[in-house]
Amino acid sequence: MKKLLYIVCVAASAAGAFAGGEYSVFSPDSDIEFRVSTQGELKYSLFYKGRQLIEPSQMGFELQFEKPMTGGFEPLSEPVAETGLVEEWTPVVRNKHREVRLEYSRLVLKLRESAGARRRMDVTVHVYDGGAAFKYTLYAGDRPCERRIQEELTEFKVPAGSFAWVGKNQGGGGFEGSQESRFDKTPVENIGENDWCFSPLLVEVDKSNYLAFTSAYLNDYPGFFTAYRTGALVTRLVPSSSEREQGVKAKFDHKFDTAWRVIFAGDTPGRFIESEIIHALNPPCAIADTSWIKPGISAWDHWWSGEVKMEMPVIKEYIDFASVQGWPYMLIDWQWYGPFNTPEADITKTAPQIDMPELLEYAKARNVRLWLWLYCADANLNDAYVEAFALYEKWGIAGVKIDFMDRYDRECVNWCRRFAAAAAEHHLMLDFHGAFAPDGLDRTYPNQLTREGVLGEEYSKFSFGPLPLVTPDHNVTLAFTRMLAGHMDYTPGGFINVEQGKHRAGVPAVIMNTRCAELAKFVVYDSPWTVFCDHPTNVVGKAGSDFLKTVKTEWDDTRFLGGAPDEWIALAKRDGERWFVGVMGGVDAREVEVDLSALGCGKNIEYWADGENGPEDVVHAKSVLGCGKLKINLAPGGGYVAIVE
Repeated sequence: MKKLLYIVCVAASAAGAFAGGEYSVFSPDSDIEFRVSTQGELKYSLFYKGRQLIEPSQMGFELQFEKPMTGGFEPLSEPVAETGLVEEWTPVVRNKHREVRLEYSRLVLKLRESAGARRRMDVTVHVYDGGAAFKYTLYAGDRPCERRIQEELTEFKVPAGSFAWVGKNQGGGGFEGSQESRFDKTPVENIGENDWCFSPLLVEVDKSNYLAFTSAYLNDYPGFFTAYRTGALVTRLVPSSSEREQGVKAKFDHKFDTAWRVIFAGDTPGRFIESEIIHALNPPCAIADTSWIKPGISAWDHWWSGEVKMEMPVIKEYIDFASVQGWPYMLIDWQWYGPFNTPEADITKTAPQIDMPELLEYAKARNVRLWLWLYCADANLNDAYVEAFALYEKWGIAGVKIDFMDRYDRECVNWCRRFAAAAAEHHLMLDFHGAFAPDGLDRTYPNQLTREGVLGEEYSKFSFGPLPLVTPDHNVTLAFTRMLAGHMDYTPGGFINVEQGKHRAGVPAVIMNTRCAELAKFVVYDSPWTVFCDHPTNVVGKAGSDFLKTVKTEWDDTRFLGGAPDEWIALAKRDGERWFVGVMGGVDAREVEVDLSALGCGKNIEYWADGENGPEDVVHAKSVLGCGKLKINLAPGGGYVAIVE
């Protein structure tokens, strides 16, 4: 499967071309060229179909008590390019595909400074159809003490006039917080030099050229945000919590790999949704027996009312709800072990009014398993959760939702990896709530089924102002921005649907999109463990509840069918021989054309579409799928779902 090309001086191949300090490597389909230059400063650039989408951009590091590592490099050995490489695996949890096979080209540059300290640094580049990724390898050298990274100098210099969909922490920004924000379209030049913009960052160079930037395989390395400075998007690493005053972001005393910087490139951002590049850059599954990892939909006990009713009858009501809908799980949220984040908080003991054995028996009789919520400080970064995990396994708990980390530094990144590994040892699935966006960890630890880091449905309940933060255009844009990083715990399912202008914060919570748009979220959004947010009395027997008994959370194939950020999105996802289609529109009514011919002409189609009598009206019908484009009329904030079989 591999063809190695050792290239000296000037050479050319399907993999790349090298000459005079310029090194290029191409994607298998030749659409993407990634170019690295060691002439003077170390820089890279990226071309898509011959158009330069990333202009020469700086690489390197600032290290404490050292000169910056930014240039003056010479090859330590002959550069190596490889083409025809293949990464393939069968995912334990099928977020997008049953089988994954990615062909790519690779360039490895082993560099050393030609003068001064003659420090070493390697650059490894992978180029795929649809994107590229690179990482740095640093070396301890002859220094007697550890080396400390103060900043990664990676730039993303996009053409002038580009736009980006920018997300920042609510409440003033900064690197701390839960990364729950709208992604608003902004001229790149208007991003501030002191901003902390989330990844993924989607960039529109023009209507035919798009980029997106994010990370893969964070391991002993902090997360990154972007700002705009001196004509380029720049990397801002999150400072270490233990050495923040010194500005230290990471440290090493050995051969050390950074996280991967991932760049999607294409003529439509919708194709980025299909990509498995982030997972491909992570290590294979580390769990020997994965038979206990079972995705599915979960009921949730108090979102609808906004009140914490940690009472046995309420929990049983939601267990019954899950059972009626055929869902495998019910989530018991906060205060099941009493007040959290207090000196008395004990995650191994239930609150006085909660009889856990009785609940477990009640749920088991109804073919439902329980998840438990934890506050991160009660589980704490000193790994006090290990004892609790053994107890939860004994109880028969299915999984844990860990909340309010609100950090992205190296220490929290490492803690999340330990937490996932420890949970796997005790057969517990995971939801990282109040956390940073995914980096592909779920390939290595597939028990981590979902993650928040998203402005989700809960903000419909408590966002104030003339409009809620969670608007139809926001819901559409999420598929093209945050979801590019991977699964997201948006918690859909609000069945009290209202028109634009009639939203109000408070309880019971109302949702500013149609019922069919709400159904479409269960197809469009990636979350193998999907938490349903509403109250049973609003759902059971109501229009659309039948679709929620059928829809899946794992998929054998995923295909982008059409759309654009802020406007509309259409995805098709396959479960065995059935295709599920989800379409969501922005704030404006629109007619869209979706080509379903690839799903099979002449097949039966059952659909749920926007009715004419308000946002909760649903037209439910069956038909036969033709071979042309399907025209769908979306109401304002509208949606459409279908099953083709």
